[in-house]
Amino acid sequence: MKFNEEQTAYYGQINEDGWSFYIAATDKGLCFVGSQEGAIDEVKKWFGKNRPKAELVEAWDSVALYADELVEYLNGERKDFDLPADLAGTEFQEAVWAELRNIPFGEIKTYTDIAKNIGRPKSVRAVGSAIGANPVMIVVPCHRVIAKSGKLAGFRGGIPMKERLLELEKK
Repeated sequence: MKFNEEQTAYYGQINEDGWSFYIAATDKGLCFVGSQEGAIDEVKKWFGKNRPKAELVEAWDSVALYADELVEYLNGERKDFDLPADLAGTEFQEAVWAELRNIPFGEIKTYTDIAKNIGRPKSVRAVGSAIGANPVMIVVPCHRVIAKSGKLAGFRGGIPMKERLLELEKK
């Protein structure tokens, strides 16, 4: 679902202990977390598709609060996020994203588990698509979802990033 309201979105890049990705936020909250080593083009492409009327402004001061919590998480100092998120998806996507937030730190679920937990047990593929559309990975912990077989399946940030996040949570 596109977000067609005019707004300003602020962005900055996190560079911390081998992690490098962009984040973006509006006045309502964090709205995008980019892929490991993702370029600014990833941010621009996402906004062009999902929030085409947003004006992107590089402004570290406007995203620093979000960056601080993400860095604390990446450094093993935080398990949960307090920051607000500005998410805009379909009703189904938002149900999936809400369920992802119920997965405790260090635990994993399967796509099938998520489908069952939202009352749509036959919608496993749709759950996968909704997870792939999650704009704030890490904060909405889609990395904690794996295939029924135990394999690490798709992740917008790439499988190496997913592996690294899961490893971080095992410590």
